[in-house]
Amino acid sequence: MAFEAKTDKRVAALIAPGLEEVEALAVVDVLYRAGIPCDMIAVAEERTVVSSHEIVLTCAKTLAETDLDDYDLLFLPGGIPGAPNLKASRVVTEAVTERVRAGRPVAAICAAPSILAELGLLEGRRATSNPGFMHVLEEHGAITSQDSVVVDGAILTSRGMATAAELGIEIVRHYLGDAAAEAVAGAVVLQR
Repeated sequence: MAFEAKTDKRVAALIAPGLEEVEALAVVDVLYRAGIPCDMIAVAEERTVVSSHEIVLTCAKTLAETDLDDYDLLFLPGGIPGAPNLKASRVVTEAVTERVRAGRPVAAICAAPSILAELGLLEGRRATSNPGFMHVLEEHGAITSQDSVVVDGAILTSRGMATAAELGIEIVRHYLGDAAAEAVAGAVVLQR
């Protein structure tokens, strides 16, 4: 199926070495199906990035070749050591901090919501993460939830690989509304 943009908003999926590839690709796939432009941006020196399961992903460009201000939403996949590698990028942490403080959208899944927590961006906000990282959210003042996806204003968080499509659906809902979100959920046979 050929891509047909349904919005001029763009998403940057930040792909760091050691990411959990399904978390990234499921969200990218759902956005593609909905017509939301999404670029995979390598948070590395090369456009090819190796996941935590030794899957090689080829990104559209590197972070050094990218102006993150060109994107409406930044998406942080999880994985170990993917999430720590995202956190190690000053460009990523500064961009995420600036966006959250400005009320602009950021999405994070699995271990990646812990990055937001450690940056002080989830204090007093509802959020979720992989169970192994919930304590980090709690230690930094987040109001934690066991829900698959939690939307608190412009911050979208999710639990892990099995909830990645649901996170993608909520990003679709954010940009295109309920009807578009439910249409894509039905097309990918998402059971709720």
